[in-house]
Amino acid sequence: MDHLNITERQGDTYVMLEIIGTVNSYTYSDFQQRVYNLIERTNLVLDMARVSSLSSSGLGVLMSAVEIGQERGHRLYIMNPSEIVRMAIDSTGFPELFPIIRSLNEVR
Repeated sequence: MDHLNITERQGDTYVMLEIIGTVNSYTYSDFQQRVYNLIERTNLVLDMARVSSLSSSGLGVLMSAVEIGQERGHRLYIMNPSEIVRMAIDSTGFPELFPIIRSLNEVR
């Protein structure tokens, strides 16, 4: 069974979402809504260390969020991506669009 758990934490200049589980066509709607709402307002950090699957639907959300953030003057950061997430991002052909960070101290 596909399961996705999203936990939100507020920082001074960002909001962090810890994403746990599978991001695919069955689970991405909550992910999409939260990501889009937050990137409109602030910098967004996605802790994706515990993501076990990231489908093209999930990648589409990430790519759109980068674009929305650029339009609003906000940045999307991927923190500690799992190997699955790293491979999915590399598969886009545009890995430079997704700043990868190791800690929240790297958020600007």
